[in-house]
Amino acid sequence: MSLNDTPRAMRLHIGLFGRRNSGKSSLVNALTGQNVATVSPVPGTTTDPVYKAMEIHGIGPVVFIDTAGFDDVGSLGGLRVSRTKDAAKETDIALVLFHQEEAGEKRAAEDDFAEEFCWLQSLQKRQIPVIPVVSRTDEMEDGGRALAKCIFEGTKISPVCISSKTGAGIEKLRAEIARQLPEDYQARSITGEVCQSGGHVLLVMPQDIQAPKGRLILPQVQTLRELLDRKCLVSCCTTDCLPGMLASFVRPPELVITDSQAFREVHALLPKGSKLTSFSVLFAAYKGDAAFFAASARQLLELPADAHILIAEACTHKPLQEDIGRVKLPRLLRRNLGKSIEITVCSGHDFPENLSSFDMVIHCGACMFNRAYVMSRAAACRRQNIPMTNYGMAIAALLGILDDVRIPGVQ
Repeated sequence: MSLNDTPRAMRLHIGLFGRRNSGKSSLVNALTGQNVATVSPVPGTTTDPVYKAMEIHGIGPVVFIDTAGFDDVGSLGGLRVSRTKDAAKETDIALVLFHQEEAGEKRAAEDDFAEEFCWLQSLQKRQIPVIPVVSRTDEMEDGGRALAKCIFEGTKISPVCISSKTGAGIEKLRAEIARQLPEDYQARSITGEVCQSGGHVLLVMPQDIQAPKGRLILPQVQTLRELLDRKCLVSCCTTDCLPGMLASFVRPPELVITDSQAFREVHALLPKGSKLTSFSVLFAAYKGDAAFFAASARQLLELPADAHILIAEACTHKPLQEDIGRVKLPRLLRRNLGKSIEITVCSGHDFPENLSSFDMVIHCGACMFNRAYVMSRAAACRRQNIPMTNYGMAIAALLGILDDVRIPGVQ
């Protein structure tokens, strides 16, 4: 990925779902204009989800997710279907493909597509915009009209009929994707209302061993880029240089954004009139449910002495010395809540379905996940009545400074 590329987690995720050989991979190739997905008449060619990033005029950066068929069979097939279900959790817009092999005069019936209708309904229950697609219409004598009528009767949604081979309907499908964009998609902002355009913002960015040599970590880069786009006056320093940086200003900055690990030091030096937040807190609001996370953080100090806490990391990096999720945060939790608490750490997509054994979930800033995926985890916690917060808010609560931290959409 070059410095000018949009990270995958910041792109609109468009998931393709359907049976094996329904034309998902061919449609990805047609939409991207490239042969990025392997196409074969052999059912089950696509195993793990395939991600392809591109730009769509009028929409911007997107990533298509080509999934395995949800009718896959066998032990491996079950694993593939499980990964397809995981892909649904990070989907912003879903395309559900319907295809009927020629069967003489047989009329398309809802019973023939029970799995497609079931998946469509399950995606809708997640509040995911769904576009039914009649695929491979070049292989149907009526161009897919009978199947399209069947879909409309079953869903009250007019499907888009396409042929990846001839290109028919592809532009119409692109237009429908643009029409189905989430209402807040274009307006979403990392810094939100915590700073004004053109304001002076100070970024405190400690470069510890977790940061790649010669580079900034992703949340710092993304926040810096947005502030520059908003014409803010941006100053940057590491924690040890903060006193000298503040002394050099004629007027204090309107906002100070710090790494959450430096909350204690930065809060102690915060000039009067400056607002304080952290990269992790900003991303909690940008990617997740800020109000739920903030309310959950306030419950941290009320947990029982034998509480079981799940720490969820988005990254699957090899833990290093003084790792925040595995060393620093657990140490702070035990210092404030007692040594009897139990802590479990999960990483990547390895997030438990059953959360009943936990008293609290603390999630990282999720710079590697898109908002849909973080919100799916928040929804799972809500369903099971488990409080969920994130690193930044948890650290601020444990330090007793949460009320002094600006949270977009909350305070």
